[in-house]
Formats: sequence, structure tokens, C-alpha cells
Amino acid sequence: MERTEIQELGEFALINRLTQELKNNAPSTLLGVGDDAAVIDPLGKRVVVSTDMLVEGVHFDLSYVPLKHLGYKAVISNISDVCAMNAKPTQIVVGLGVSNRFSVEALEELYDGIKTACQLYEVDLVGGDTTSIPSGLTLSVTALGLVDADKIVTRSGASAGDLLVVSGELGSAYLGLQVLEREKEVFKEAPTAQPELKDHSYIIERQLKPEARTDIIRELADLEIKPTSMIDISDGLASECLHIVAASGVGVRVYEEKLPMDPKTYDTAREFNLDPTVCMLSGGEDYELLFTVHQDDFEKIRNHPKLSIIGHMTEDVNEQVMVTNSGQDITLKAQGWDSIKA
Repeated sequence: MERTEIQELGEFALINRLTQELKNNAPSTLLGVGDDAAVIDPLGKRVVVSTDMLVEGVHFDLSYVPLKHLGYKAVISNISDVCAMNAKPTQIVVGLGVSNRFSVEALEELYDGIKTACQLYEVDLVGGDTTSIPSGLTLSVTALGLVDADKIVTRSGASAGDLLVVSGELGSAYLGLQVLEREKEVFKEAPTAQPELKDHSYIIERQLKPEARTDIIRELADLEIKPTSMIDISDGLASECLHIVAASGVGVRVYEEKLPMDPKTYDTAREFNLDPTVCMLSGGEDYELLFTVHQDDFEKIRNHPKLSIIGHMTEDVNEQVMVTNSGQDITLKAQGWDSIKA
């Protein structure tokens, strides 16, 4: 493949090449890439803003993360935060720090993933910045979304008696990471060995190509349910539960038997001699939605195929427990991802 050095183009020609053929589709996008700033019309709604920064060697490993998948995932992680506010994602801006290790073609691959995510989730890429850095790759995405003032959901609205609900299933992204890390170590020892990934395609996809649960936001609206609190699961179920507890001033009881895990994910956890429940509580990067609802909404969601009621909120803020399958209360601990400590 032809390699074009970034310095051959310069900053502005590079940006033009990476963002060419972008089309704005959101009604709220008045002006996108090509001027000093984007222009957004909030259409009488509230604007939700979220930013994540991904640093090579801290948040991702390019020895097994394709650049296209990295771009896609960077968008998804921010869209998920917008969904957690009960908002519709509408625009993103991208900040890119890149060393001379990367070619123009490599950055085009990265942007292919970004553009794919934007197309699938009907989000406009409306601006950003690109700069050189001494080494590695740093990617920062800021997502914007819109929501009616009376539909905003935060972490702080939960009350005692509210049901605790989670979308999808948990732990698979973390187990996918374990498989990739294992195969990386095998490659170091035997570069000609073929990676054993065939039986783990689902969990690897959950790690490399997660999806944001915009569908859950739409379906909750169709059911006329407004969560009392909500957060996305990026750092692990236990950490997110404790964020809601701290913000809302209530306690929580989670039931181990109610936690949703895909059977293949469970089998992989056992293969790695890991406790499946710990993987769900502390693994992270599931990008599912964790939220609370009034007990009056129980009948609307109890048979929903995408939702699991996993516990309830209590009056005592110091009650932060998981009830095990054997009926024992154990304290929930925030042992998920912490980028600063990492």
C-alpha cells in the first residue's frame, strides 16, 4: 500500500482529505466542517455535551485494535454518554494528535471508522483539530446531543424503592479484551502462530466494535417511561451503581442471580479462571445503560427482551450491597477502570 507522509500534505490539506465528502444530515446542524466553528441550532431543546480522550498505550493497543475499529469505538463511547442523559446524539467534533509513525492512509482508515459510526447513528461530524505529537496517537471526541428540557435524566434522580434496570448483557467486552491480550502474548512467543479467535467472535466484537444503546432511549420513550436516573456502563457495573448512589443519596441492593451474561461469555470467564460475576461488576466497556424507574413502571418492562431488572434502591445510602446466589450480602466496590490510576 502506498504511504503518504503527513508532512507532505500539511495540517489543512490533511484535514480536507480526511473530511472530504462529509454531508450534514441532522436538522440542528447549520454549518459543519470548513469554517472557524460549527453552527448548531438547538431547535428549542437543551444541548448535552460529552468528551472522551483516548491515548495509545493507556486506552488502546494498536497491536490488536484496527484503526477503523478505534475510530468507530471512539465515537460510540461518547454517543453512549449522550444516551445516558436521555438525549439524541446529533454532532461530534474530533481532536487528533498524531506522530510521524502514522501515514495519511492510516489516518484515513481511522476516519473511515469515525464516519461509519456517524452514518449508522445519524450523527454529523462538524469539526475538530489535528496536531503533531512526539509519539503515538491521541484521539479526543466530543459529542453533542439534544433533549427536551423535561426529558433530561441525570444520575441524581433515583429514590428509595426505584427498580434498578440494565440493558443488554454484561462482561463480554472485558472477556473479549482478555482473549486479545492472550493472543498478543502468544504472538510474542510464536509470531507464526495463528490466533485462536474463531470461538470468541462475539466477545471480541463487543470489545472492538461496541454499540451505543440509542434503541433503548427510543423504546423507553415509546413505553412512556422516563428513568429517574441513568448512567452508561463504561467503567463496570459496580462503579456505575455507586455513582448513582452517591449522586442520588440512596442505597442499592443488586441481586447476583439477576445479572445478565451471555452463555459464551460465561464459558470464556471460566476458561480464564475468572469469576463471571466479577467480570460483570468490574469489567467495563459494555456501553449498556443502567437506570432506575418507578415501581409503577414494572409491568411495562418486566418482560422486555432487552432489559433486566437487577435490583432496587434503598433509603440507607450506606447500603451498597450485592446479594449473592447463596443469599449473602457483600459490599459493592468500585474496582472498574480508572484512567488516572491506570
